[in-house]
Amino acid sequence: MPIGAAPSLDDMETLARDALTRLPEPFATYLKDVVLIVEDFPSEEMLDQLGIEDAFELTGLYTGRPAELEAMTGDLPPMIHLFRRPILDEWADGGVTLEDLVVHIVIHETGHHFGLSDDDMEWLEEQLKS
Repeated sequence: MPIGAAPSLDDMETLARDALTRLPEPFATYLKDVVLIVEDFPSEEMLDQLGIEDAFELTGLYTGRPAELEAMTGDLPPMIHLFRRPILDEWADGGVTLEDLVVHIVIHETGHHFGLSDDDMEWLEEQLKS
């Protein structure tokens, strides 16, 4: 990435994939097939479904059947969506590194897959910082 240039979609995906590969068990096994999608913004359809008017309010989204439910024929694979522009906006406003912010978002979205509490997600985030 050139100095002074905003991180690209590929840069953001690299950070997110790195976070996913560092997840401890049993999370790593369950998320080995998760599809990671990095886009500049969520689609209008996605925003409408969530009742969100401002695309900058959504940095990530988990879609798919929760881990505790058995997969059904016709299910789409679980997906973690990351939205680059809202993430960059949040990064510019905060006092955290881009890597830490991406890890936070990936953990938060992963937490939805597993039904984790905020405390569980905080613990998992700390594991990735170690």
